Amino acid sequence: MAKDPAPISFIQDVARGRVSSARLRRRHRCGTVSAMPVPVPKTYKLFVGGKFPRSESGRSFQPTSNPAINVARGSRKDLRDAVVAARAGLAVWSGSAAYLRGQILYRLAEMLESRRDAMQRELQLGGLSAPLAKRELDTAISLTIWYAGLCDKVQSLLGSQNAVQGPFFNFSMVEPTGVVGVIAPDSPSLVGVLALTLPLLAGGNSAVVLVSESAPFAGLALGEVCASSDVPAGAINVLSGLRSELAPQFASHRDLDGLLVAGAPDAALTQSAADNCKRVRFCYLSAADWSKVERLRSLTWVEPFVELKTLWHPVAQ
Repeated sequence: MAKDPAPISFIQDVARGRVSSARLRRRHRCGTVSAMPVPVPKTYKLFVGGKFPRSESGRSFQPTSNPAINVARGSRKDLRDAVVAARAGLAVWSGSAAYLRGQILYRLAEMLESRRDAMQRELQLGGLSAPLAKRELDTAISLTIWYAGLCDKVQSLLGSQNAVQGPFFNFSMVEPTGVVGVIAPDSPSLVGVLALTLPLLAGGNSAVVLVSESAPFAGLALGEVCASSDVPAGAINVLSGLRSELAPQFASHRDLDGLLVAGAPDAALTQSAADNCKRVRFCYLSAADWSKVERLRSLTWVEPFVELKTLWHPVAQ
């Protein structure tokens, strides 16, 4: 009797219809079928509205940091879907108490910590060494905890009670701008996403994020963390793809209320965003600054994406 092939080869033969039913029953009686290891390679998908769709175009691309892996390549239609989801998620996220938003972001930090090994592997897939991956994850967790604590302090820091003439109380109340697009830097791939997205969430905005083009793995894995962190569906939406293709679509999309871009100011993006008076800010930091958590803990990217509403209240006479 001929020797049976190796388990993986046998599975391939079954899939191709080359194994007789008698032979399959014989292996099943011997217990070898159920014991065969089956490789499960990870499929990197988008994160939109709390779900994990593939790109509607069916396209994928190979990041330069690891060309052996296929990643979903988002399209203009995927961006439109993400903005619709973010608009729905905005009502839930901005309508939640600031204290609750802080608790949810703290839960996000807890999940990053509990998934430490998996997140470090994602960072290493993007080309980092093990020590550098650990350092970036430590920075990401520290940053998330800081912004979690900021959520219920934004009103005190940016709002005010104003002195006015007459029998009135006058308050400046902080409100979110709305749905804000984020174009993250190529590096650092995880801290870059969080450093630009967390300030928006702390201010009550929802976000549509384009992750690193060269190393999207950790950014996309962040969607998996959000899905298990009580983050409302649509509050954070994560896309991957080519920056040259999607950045102009972010700038010209009329239902995005703001755009936060990592990198030097880009006149073409600013001009496209002017079509609907979209607020645009550029975060131009050096590589050294991206690695300093104290440089990233700031109201700098909270304040441009909140509005101040003035309330008048009569004083009882």
